[in-house]
Amino acid sequence: MKRHTNQRRAIHAVLDAAERPLSVDEVLKRGKQLVPSLNRATVYRNLHVMVTAGWVRRLAHPEQGTLYETAARGHHHHFHCRACDRVFELPGCALDVRRSTPAGFRTDAHEVFLYGVCPTCQGKQ
Repeated sequence: MKRHTNQRRAIHAVLDAAERPLSVDEVLKRGKQLVPSLNRATVYRNLHVMVTAGWVRRLAHPEQGTLYETAARGHHHHFHCRACDRVFELPGCALDVRRSTPAGFRTDAHEVFLYGVCPTCQGKQ
């Protein structure tokens, strides 16, 4: 891993404090509160380094694109609220990968997204 810069520490702090996976724009916006000189290219470059080092996970959300979260939270899945468009973390993994993988296939990883309406948005309906 390359040296720990103020920018990298800020990005890591933003992801550690986040309650959900964040887009690059969200990381940039929150990171600028810690390091005002932070820019998009620096965020992309540092996220790449952090993913490669295993500190950060990259998620391919089917609707929101690439999202990032700290890898320290371990494997889990996500819930996407269709009303507020937020993505929430779900604890653990309920998928039995061995039973779900067809014969002859090998699963290297998986991600599950549930869709619906979060409790806050349900209260607004």
